[in-house]
Amino acid sequence: MLPIKDNNPTNITPYVTFALIAANVLVFLIMLALPDEMEGRAKFALGAIPAVIFQIKEIVAEDAILPSSIDYLSVITSQFLHGGWWHLIYNMLFLWIFGNNIEDAMGHWRFLVFYLLCGIGAALINAGMEPGSVIPTIGASGAISGVLGAYLLLYPRAKILVLVFYMLLPLPAFLVLGV
Repeated sequence: MLPIKDNNPTNITPYVTFALIAANVLVFLIMLALPDEMEGRAKFALGAIPAVIFQIKEIVAEDAILPSSIDYLSVITSQFLHGGWWHLIYNMLFLWIFGNNIEDAMGHWRFLVFYLLCGIGAALINAGMEPGSVIPTIGASGAISGVLGAYLLLYPRAKILVLVFYMLLPLPAFLVLGV
């Protein structure tokens, strides 16, 4: 089931949603342009690493991009990194379809804060599940999940046009997002 669009109109231009999509795509393209070794180092340094978040381990100085005194910012920087094209495309598709309505309901600045806090919360929950892990978490999926949860609460009966087995079907948001 792939969402294509919703039938929920907005009253504002979703500048923050556009900016978040642009920032994610720009960071992805920059990372893509880096040599493989540098891209890996950047994902390691900017990804949310549980052991670093909980100060169990420090990043080796040559791998550090940010000063170790601000390693905690990785819970934000990690939200703009993606593991591949499909990871980016799906996250941005869901942000494009559902983010504009949540931005309309909250306003620009509150939506931005909400989005970032959802991503931070997801990174911290993930880190708390295995605090000694040195594997970086990357992607906007946690923030997008927060947007989807807000959409489900605010617009459970909005119709979402989805692609299911080569058919386009309008389904209620509670069914699409519940699945």
